[in-house]
Amino acid sequence: MTTIPAGTTAAGTGSTASPFEPRDVVFNPVSNGLIKARLIVTGVWLALPLVAGVVLGVIFGGWVWAAPIVVLALAAWLFWLIPRQVRAMGYAESADDLLIRKGILYRSLTVVPYGRMQFVDVKAGPLDRACGVAEVQLHTASAQTDAKIEGLPPAEAARLRDRLTARGEARLAGL
Repeated sequence: MTTIPAGTTAAGTGSTASPFEPRDVVFNPVSNGLIKARLIVTGVWLALPLVAGVVLGVIFGGWVWAAPIVVLALAAWLFWLIPRQVRAMGYAESADDLLIRKGILYRSLTVVPYGRMQFVDVKAGPLDRACGVAEVQLHTASAQTDAKIEGLPPAEAARLRDRLTARGEARLAGL
């Protein structure tokens, strides 16, 4: 992979080069079902403090009403943020590597060489299955470089698992 200094344009593309947007790589988005799953979890976690704040506000009144207002403000912010976070996630298969990107403010791009993969897991809990999503977990020779792709439709997760396993075995056979 060629690196291009920040602020310059990629040859022939007219766009600014970025370490998070490699040239000639098309990222596949994750499923919107992940948005639904994350919003449900967020709503469940914030429901208890909200109810407790309202009950305490009714009992004690005054400044205690600030607690449910803060919880509602946090909920509004998270319900705005979560869809943006999920839409920023994606993955791409190149000839030699799997690329996984995520993040809005703190962006990351993980590149996993096929030859470093030891095994691939597919996981889906009850909420994930209800929302129609699964997670692909990649395990490599180094525990620090394990990567995961959340929010894939189950059929795509199974296809990706089989494809990554085949590519990993092909790369290891050449060693």
